[in-house]
Amino acid sequence: MDQLLFIPLVVSFLITIFSTYYWIKKAERFNLTGRDMHKKSEEKVAESGGINVVLGFTMGVLIYIAIQTFYINALTNLNEILVSLITILAISFMGFIDDIFGWKIGLSKRMRMLFILISAIPLSVINAGDSTMIGINFGIFYPLLIVPLAVLCCSVAFNTIAGYNGLETRQAIILLSALLLVNYSIGERWLSFIILIMISSLVAFYIFNKNPAKVFPGNVLTYALGAFIAIIAILGNIEKIAVFFFIPYIIEVILKLKGKLEKESYARLNEDGSLEMPYEKVYGLEHLSILILKKIKPNKKVYEEDVVLLINIFQIIIIILGFLIFKIPLKFS
Repeated sequence: MDQLLFIPLVVSFLITIFSTYYWIKKAERFNLTGRDMHKKSEEKVAESGGINVVLGFTMGVLIYIAIQTFYINALTNLNEILVSLITILAISFMGFIDDIFGWKIGLSKRMRMLFILISAIPLSVINAGDSTMIGINFGIFYPLLIVPLAVLCCSVAFNTIAGYNGLETRQAIILLSALLLVNYSIGERWLSFIILIMISSLVAFYIFNKNPAKVFPGNVLTYALGAFIAIIAILGNIEKIAVFFFIPYIIEVILKLKGKLEKESYARLNEDGSLEMPYEKVYGLEHLSILILKKIKPNKKVYEEDVVLLINIFQIIIIILGFLIFKIPLKFS
């Protein structure tokens, strides 16, 4: 049985890697390309490649369901798995539409928020998760209010730390790996495996998304990943530690609000490819990273990979603190 479970992981990885390769080849033909804002080169990069991660993840999950159904003739948590898949696919669809028409027709902020809330309805109707949090039973308000708002907030927030080669993908892999360990340690093995399928797809995508990127994830992936993190927290009943892990994104949202949601995360590009602060003040962790690196690096030169690495390190520190504060016992047996 354990050997069979490698199949969904391999399938999700291979589907993502081959479909992303094909996507990169076809993106220019369909005008789904954009400029890399932190490169001097004018070469276009394929956009919305995250659709291939969603495809790989979906197929991996379906094969996991098939193995459980036909091999052991029993599958627990089928409702939760299928409902989660529906929510992720719906939000991915919204993100893809936003990627395609964002700069022409565009989806308003209200429309995006409404679509995400509607996409969370499947989780509400099955009463996903445990309505008791921090010692309070929220009753009917948990599925009707807290669950949709959690999906909305995480989906929007995850979309804020972005714009640098490999940043969104690496952040997702780090965060999901931590949530995998938490769920595995508390006995939610099925949920841990669903997370592992997503990580497998993300690792395949990162091969093309790492610096210098050949493809960008787009809103089709970032919104879906945020929603997926919220779903994992809800189904695993680990909302408190998930919120703690999400501290970098909470800080990012606060800094973005400071700039009235008008300041971009992109840096100012120098002739030598190094980066400068785009504004006098800090309006994102990306800007804060540049400011810090300017002070600590001997040559004062900050590059895209430096910014991504520092944000990743900050995320890992938060995760380690989370494990210590919440006293999560790591069990691998």
